[in-house]
Amino acid sequence: MKITVNGEPRELTRARNVAELIDELGLPAPAILAEHNGLALRRDEWPMRLLTEGDCVEVVRIVAGG
Repeated sequence: MKITVNGEPRELTRARNVAELIDELGLPAPAILAEHNGLALRRDEWPMRLLTEGDCVEVVRIVAGG
């Protein structure tokens, strides 16, 4: 399945929902904000948001700094 992640085309290997996508990308879920097709998601919504061909996902990693 082909989707867009942060503006870049991506072919998914196994992810079927946003939670699995975050895992497939190897990102630390507690430090991630995700948006699916323009809708910001709470972390508890990730498993329920199924991915389909052509979807757009934006992922932002939160980092602390000084």
